[in-house]
Amino acid sequence: MKKEHLSLNNRRHFIKTSSTAAVVGAVAPFVLAPRGRGASPGDTLKVGLVGCGGRGSGAAAQALAADNSVALTAVGDVFSNQITNSLRSLTEQAGDKVAVKPEHRFTGLDAYQKVIDSGVDVVILATPPGFRPQHLKAAVDAGKHIFCEKPMATDAPGVRSVLESVKEAKRKKLALVAGFCWRYDYARREIYQRIHDGAIGDIRAIYATYYTSPVKPMPAPDRRPQGMSDLEWQIRNWYNFAWLGGDGLVEQAVHSVDKIAWAMKEAPPLKAVAVGGRQVSNHEGNIYDHIEVNYEYADGVRAFLGCRQISGCYNQNADYIIGATGDGTIGVRTNPTLNGPNPWRYSGPDNNMYQTEHDELFASIRNGEPINDGVRMAHSTLLAIMGRMAAYTGQEITWEQALNSRETLVPDNMTWDMDLPIRPMAIPGKTKFV
Repeated sequence: MKKEHLSLNNRRHFIKTSSTAAVVGAVAPFVLAPRGRGASPGDTLKVGLVGCGGRGSGAAAQALAADNSVALTAVGDVFSNQITNSLRSLTEQAGDKVAVKPEHRFTGLDAYQKVIDSGVDVVILATPPGFRPQHLKAAVDAGKHIFCEKPMATDAPGVRSVLESVKEAKRKKLALVAGFCWRYDYARREIYQRIHDGAIGDIRAIYATYYTSPVKPMPAPDRRPQGMSDLEWQIRNWYNFAWLGGDGLVEQAVHSVDKIAWAMKEAPPLKAVAVGGRQVSNHEGNIYDHIEVNYEYADGVRAFLGCRQISGCYNQNADYIIGATGDGTIGVRTNPTLNGPNPWRYSGPDNNMYQTEHDELFASIRNGEPINDGVRMAHSTLLAIMGRMAAYTGQEITWEQALNSRETLVPDNMTWDMDLPIRPMAIPGKTKFV
């Protein structure tokens, strides 16, 4: 299958995407990797996994394939069955590189901290994104190298926390790689570099699409087991709640948002307006199933993003970049193309971008030049949250408003048996910007 048609909804179905051959072999004796400098080739880098679902398990498989001397030594999830299933599949792939003792299999809301404190060198953060700022801060405070799935937060206070953690990670010389996987795709790296070098002149407009099927439909309330707490019910169906997943725009179409930011050389937009809503019943869920955002940049440049997660509709994941002297198209044809004075079509090597993320992460740890994706991963997340704010409120939202928003979606001091009422669905014109 060509990478233009890769399903991002299944991006961490690791049995299908990881390289088994690269992870076979015995584990070298454990030696803690030095902090703030390169790890010697003989050091075994111990990996801890936080969040053992499909994405986390896929990332763990890719981490184990990225380096000859690496071992998975700790795992954590709020649900024990996730741990069991993850370890079974990972062991089938990686053999002795999965070296998780029973006492290093942690469950509960504090499992992330137990994994971090277990003596690992690298932490994979793959829980629902509402937890990401807290988990990222804990990992940075403990001096761990990090791979974290996108997005980085579900609200602006979370983004601001992430930006502080990014600063600290840079100070400590920690590697921090984000799951914005298209940044690690060779074809896209080349086309965006050519665009930045002026191949189509100054960018005048961008149109990005993220039209796909529902990711995780919300079950009806009568499917909730008797005695299941509010928090467990919401975490088990996390994608459908804005505080946990951020909405389809923030959790899924953030990939397209990130590519807009990439094309614009990370310059933030001035403001955004958006339309959106819910066409298909989602029972208790409170996220939209379609949003269209109009981002306005300096000099009148516009970026348009359309996203939808509804069954039975036209699907597309593509990017159209219109310049003063030409245009670029990604995701429609076999390979990215440029039209204009110097037509071009990508003809270089293909790569598994998910694997490349980890290959480059571990290489940067080994050579003492840690990658830090931090600022752009936080800004792309905020760019998506900004679009959601505009859609939910029906208002024009500036970048400064989005960054300084006081709206906190993630509850404080969570306990398994807490009362956690579900926020009502946003109504444009009535839902207020905070």
